[in-house]
Amino acid sequence: MEAGGRRGRLRREAAEYYRGLRVPERMEEALNELFLQRPDDLYGELANYFSKFSKPPVICKLVGRKLFDGVGRPTLEVEIYCTVKNYEKRICSTVMAAHSQIPENALPEIIEANEKERNYSVHTAVEWVNESLNTMLRHLDPTDQCQADKMLGEYFANKVEEKKEIERQEKEKQEEEAAKATPASSLWHPASTPKQKKGGRPATKVSVEVASIPPAEPAESVLCGSLAIGGTSLAIAKAGATVSRVPLYLYTALLKHHQESPKEMTLPLPMVTLLNCEKSSPTKLKLVKEVMVIPPVELSLKQGIKRVLDIQKEIIRLLGSSGKKPGSRAESTRGKAQKALLPTLRISHLGCLTLGYDSLEQLLLQMQIVCSNIGLELGTDMYLAINCAAHDLMDYEKGKYEILTGTFKSPDEMVAMYVEMIDNFPFIIALIDPLRKEDREQWSSICCALGSKCYVIAEDAATQISKLKTEQNINIVTCSGVVLKYINQTKVSDLIELTGILDGQRHITILGSPDVESSDESLVDLAVGLGARFLKLGGLSRGERVAKYNRLLAIEEELAANGALREAKLEFVAFAEESQPEQLPDVHPSPEKD
Repeated sequence: MEAGGRRGRLRREAAEYYRGLRVPERMEEALNELFLQRPDDLYGELANYFSKFSKPPVICKLVGRKLFDGVGRPTLEVEIYCTVKNYEKRICSTVMAAHSQIPENALPEIIEANEKERNYSVHTAVEWVNESLNTMLRHLDPTDQCQADKMLGEYFANKVEEKKEIERQEKEKQEEEAAKATPASSLWHPASTPKQKKGGRPATKVSVEVASIPPAEPAESVLCGSLAIGGTSLAIAKAGATVSRVPLYLYTALLKHHQESPKEMTLPLPMVTLLNCEKSSPTKLKLVKEVMVIPPVELSLKQGIKRVLDIQKEIIRLLGSSGKKPGSRAESTRGKAQKALLPTLRISHLGCLTLGYDSLEQLLLQMQIVCSNIGLELGTDMYLAINCAAHDLMDYEKGKYEILTGTFKSPDEMVAMYVEMIDNFPFIIALIDPLRKEDREQWSSICCALGSKCYVIAEDAATQISKLKTEQNINIVTCSGVVLKYINQTKVSDLIELTGILDGQRHITILGSPDVESSDESLVDLAVGLGARFLKLGGLSRGERVAKYNRLLAIEEELAANGALREAKLEFVAFAEESQPEQLPDVHPSPEKD
């Protein structure tokens, strides 16, 4: 006891010297005595003790650079350096995913213009990070996410105002130039003659037809350089998790729940894209953009991924086969279905097979056959989700959706079609973007009709995360939930706030990756930490997407080892009656199937 007390006194004296309270002579004596007492672990003991008095890490440098995403397009990387115990140390980096709203069949000149704009945007983002943001965030505590995002938000708001001011000045200049030219030009242009020639009765008739449906909302402009805001916010969150010595998913959960550590966490269910049905393909079906599979909640993620891979392998096997399968049931039916699988195998940028079909029934029949061939049953052993991307289907001259080549339906007819679809194929438990966001009345109708049987999810309506929140509400159509994507000027605090509001309104949250992905795995941690119901990552091909599924598997293993893994649930809400949530029947799969 005496020796232990002496060592304690010596350590206190050493600490007092470190604080400037002891003279060097006494300090040297104390260290010599301590060295004689504990020669084997002296340095470790001193290092551990003095580390308590070191300053907490602070950001000392941000580095932005241009990298390339999964398809070779430029994107932004943000590195965070912190001062840790008086040394500059690289803490982490993050790579923002590319986001593109260019249609599949866009003209070459539109694609080229988009590429130029993206190059300029990434170049601007790199400048922001290396110059303004580097100076602004220096000496900030990386664990102060709220303050960091506040500063980033104010910086971005100032940039928006600067752009508006430049546009206003340019507009005034154009108006001045037009005013100078007005006297000469007005002599040769009668007031109403051209308008009458262009706008007779036929024009009036066309305008009435177009007005019968709400016009498409104008696309939101994206400020060049906005990637810097999202990239820096996420990099700071990763740095905060690193210096706090916790994984990013737990750090995110602590931020959302005001530093209260959750005892259990639920993994989001994966929506794995199995097929990409290109709408520009020569086949007739245009209604479906993606076919996704959702494993039952009773399976572990590892088991669910294995089932998806088995289904994918069976589709590829059928692609490589020709003619009828000997000994198979319903040979004539399967023969017709297999013909749809004969096109050349191609992997989409979404990480899945690219196939076209002539009808929805043909597609769904094919899925049933594929699952049956490997001993699975849709609706029991696997569920389907359909991404309709209906905003790409509208023919504005006719005021209707083109669901098949030459087949058009009004918004009300679309609702009736979806109701019939779910009645005939109850294994479809999610519809994404079944209508344009402008058809709010029909969204309400479809939710009332199908809300207790199927998730009706808005993705296109939730593209601009920063503009979704209005006070404590979400400015979206009536729906079961929304797909949130971490893009552009999105900040971690935005996701935390939005998911909190969605939770309170009984909406489900789906975190989705952009169409073009990067290798950064942070989205998975965010989804787990935020308590998202689903995770939409694309297919099980392409390294940048598979890396995210591997990260999800690693988190499952870690939570299970800690006894903190809670089983997910699939619950639907009956919108019309606002009744208790309905849960899918429990299905306990046979182990031999996996």
